[in-house]
Amino acid sequence: MSQAAAFTVVRPTAVGRDRLLLLGGVLAGPIFVASAIVQAATRDGFDFRRHPVSVLSAGELGWIQIVTFLVTGVLCTLAAETLRRRTGPGSVWLPRLLALYGLGLVGAAIFSADPADGFPAGTPRGAGEISWHGGLHFLVAAVAFVSLIVATVVAARRASRQGARGRAAYSLVIGVFFAVAWVTLIVRPAPAVMVAFGLAVTAGWLWVSVTFARAASGRVD
Repeated sequence: MSQAAAFTVVRPTAVGRDRLLLLGGVLAGPIFVASAIVQAATRDGFDFRRHPVSVLSAGELGWIQIVTFLVTGVLCTLAAETLRRRTGPGSVWLPRLLALYGLGLVGAAIFSADPADGFPAGTPRGAGEISWHGGLHFLVAAVAFVSLIVATVVAARRASRQGARGRAAYSLVIGVFFAVAWVTLIVRPAPAVMVAFGLAVTAGWLWVSVTFARAASGRVD
């Protein structure tokens, strides 16, 4: 009897904590996007047509983007761990991939990007030299990007099996858009491609927020 009573007291607290962590995952995307937009509008020399968001971590005010990477990465990782506990045995890969995405963001905070192409102000135009931490930044970013793309495919496949064709199509479109924009940026960087990649990152964050919001509302796949 006493064990049953203790269970009923502890259970609501655990559920409330899980919901809070999932809502943190929902907010990670808006925090990241809002931080990038505000920094782009206020930091001299930054241009979305030439610079990826990563270079905002360079310079005297680079700590702002570093903190943004760290906070959103931790929020995403904690939400993914919560999602893992709430999903069935057939859904193990989606939480793992989202956790890896979050850890990639944390890695991007630890290994900051190099100044490049005129940013921060006073930096010579062009790609510039890549330092060891700049190289590791690209590596962990690649891990995060691949994890997110694969996560959308996994979610699309599962949604399709459940008969949720609209949700499956949405996940697949986001994943394909992100993958194409990223590969195109690597192969043929150009102002339009850089802007498209920025939109792809925003769309990817939107998908992450929707995924965690579904779990927070009790709709666990």
